[in-house]
Amino acid sequence: MTSEQAVEELLRELAPQVLGVLVRRHGDFDLAEDAVQEALLAAAVQWPQEGVPEAPRGWLITVAARRMADQVRSEEARRRREASVAAQRPEDSLAPAADAETAADQDDTLTLLFLCCHPALSAPSQVALTLRAVGGLTTAQIAHAFMVPETTMGQRISRAKQRIRAAGAAFRMPPESERAERLRVVLHVLYLIFNEGYTATSGPELHRAELTGEAIRLTRALCRLLPGDAETGGLLALMLLTDARRPARTGSDGQLIPLAEQDRDRWDRELIAEGVALVSASLSRAPLGPYQLQAAIAAVHDEAERAEDTDWPQILALYELLNRVSPNPMGTLNHAVAVAMVRGPRAGLDLLAPLDADDRLAGHHRLDAVRAHLLELAGDLASARDAYALAARRTASLPERRYLESRAARLVPGR
Repeated sequence: MTSEQAVEELLRELAPQVLGVLVRRHGDFDLAEDAVQEALLAAAVQWPQEGVPEAPRGWLITVAARRMADQVRSEEARRRREASVAAQRPEDSLAPAADAETAADQDDTLTLLFLCCHPALSAPSQVALTLRAVGGLTTAQIAHAFMVPETTMGQRISRAKQRIRAAGAAFRMPPESERAERLRVVLHVLYLIFNEGYTATSGPELHRAELTGEAIRLTRALCRLLPGDAETGGLLALMLLTDARRPARTGSDGQLIPLAEQDRDRWDRELIAEGVALVSASLSRAPLGPYQLQAAIAAVHDEAERAEDTDWPQILALYELLNRVSPNPMGTLNHAVAVAMVRGPRAGLDLLAPLDADDRLAGHHRLDAVRAHLLELAGDLASARDAYALAARRTASLPERRYLESRAARLVPGR
């Protein structure tokens, strides 16, 4: 790892802690976030050349506080802020590094995550704000990952911060009565970030490693903050066990390779071992949640040395339990595949029929793709070909479209 890479990794770890200190101290999320970004940029330029200071958090807090004070003066924002902040003396914002380091000893990352996942925000806004404020990604990086113009993403993040301000959200942990539900939202946001990185919903690439890597990093941090939470551990296990297969998911030309056809020697065995240990520990703690169960399913897949060694009856039992704990149409899709592998493809197809009337999944390419796969297993090749072709037309992911078109082409008579 080069010195620049080491500095970048340190800055991404410290960014939410520094932002948390400034928001807790000054109360202005928007202004604090801009100041922290400037401090991070200054550190990225200076530290590789001059060395990392002895108190890096304190250095960042001091620089960011000075930037914030400058912004308040130059933009005359002091008059628009709350009276308590407006009355603050400038010298308070210029605390020495030692005091700043003491303030940074309180890790506000969890509080910041809760704030970024405030229920007043839509899911896309929660994702964008989390990646920006907690993940430390630039607006340009987030826009690139989600394939939207930088100005569009900038407006989304700005509106999210304005909505948080309008909702009167305070920088503190939610009350105990709300904490479990808010944590559920945080976990869901991290899950969405990982899924978008693992299978991009649009564009020429199947993977977006910057998103999967960031989701895993943030979930690891959350596990350190909440070491006894079983669902947080289950989510990290799910990410690791899934990401372990990434090296085998695409061929040399970027084509998608389905799970049953992957070269399992290319799977990351260290990630699998870590994921299995995590899920084993989380399953010992009740009550069971959806991430623990999904991680257990992923572990069964990953522990099979060959596709034909997969313990489908165990996977089916886990999906049936998952459907009782957290019923949702995407889970039903996967449940149908497990049913088909144990009881035959027609039984799996029967489970898909009600999903055509479910607004959450009707018209989704994955429903057509699963139906095509089960029809192919059942020997109805003409119907399978049509379903593959329909799925290909409905996906915005180029690798998925190419894969589905190739499956349809295999079933053309005479080929």
